[in-house]
Amino acid sequence: MSDERFEGAVFVPGLAPPERRDRPALWLAFRRRELLVAADGPPVVATLEELGLAPVATHFLGHVGEAPCFAAELPPDAHAPRGAGFSDLRGLFGRLGERLFALAGRAVQIVEWDRTHRFCGACGGTTAPSPTERSRRCAACDLVVFPRLAPAVIVAVERGDEILLARSPHFPPGFYSVPAGFVEPGETVEEAAAREIEEETGVLVEDVRYFASQPWPFPHSLMLGFRARWRSGDVRIDPTEIEDAAFFHCDDMPPWFRGRISIAGWLIEDFLRRHGRA
Repeated sequence: MSDERFEGAVFVPGLAPPERRDRPALWLAFRRRELLVAADGPPVVATLEELGLAPVATHFLGHVGEAPCFAAELPPDAHAPRGAGFSDLRGLFGRLGERLFALAGRAVQIVEWDRTHRFCGACGGTTAPSPTERSRRCAACDLVVFPRLAPAVIVAVERGDEILLARSPHFPPGFYSVPAGFVEPGETVEEAAAREIEEETGVLVEDVRYFASQPWPFPHSLMLGFRARWRSGDVRIDPTEIEDAAFFHCDDMPPWFRGRISIAGWLIEDFLRRHGRA
């Protein structure tokens, strides 16, 4: 499920929508956190009204290639038009192309932030969107709120030609990934990486080095990837966080999430490539 027109296209963010609204646009329309998709991906139409849909709110995201790109909030009782349906983004993991999945992740976070911040958290007044930036301002007390981001760390811990992988209860049977967790107030991302590994697996690490980052819409994270070296400790899992963890040799890897969509896959592919196994 991937519209090939968008996979090689450059995305240019924007705030002000085009004056003309009669051109076909990419619509990332959500019923709560469920995306409207057909066999070839999200709809490409001038307006959602063409599909018999009446959005609660729309947000211009920018241009992907030559096409305008919009996010939209649909009513919670919206029905999909013929030939389409609604799907949670997790269910589209690996089915949407890399470009469309990234755009859908951006869209759902903006839609959910806008939907849940229409009233001020300080005084209860009504908020309104700003015309000059992605924010909402309270008409009563002038509090400005921006889309929320929760930084999280994801860490590939290496011990020679072994890598530390863990298994979450919600993974498909047999699948493993590199450990991850949220950054806490008052700590650096390097401290968060070391703390999460120790809390979840009992392993101490050193030489924590930044690798790459990725927006992640579950629910509104910015994943910060790191590589680290095992320093000491045997694996002892925290069963409230994960159900298994172990060091795996590069020649004896369990099933893991392959592909470019997830930074977990990037980290594991990087480890295997450096050991001549990719």
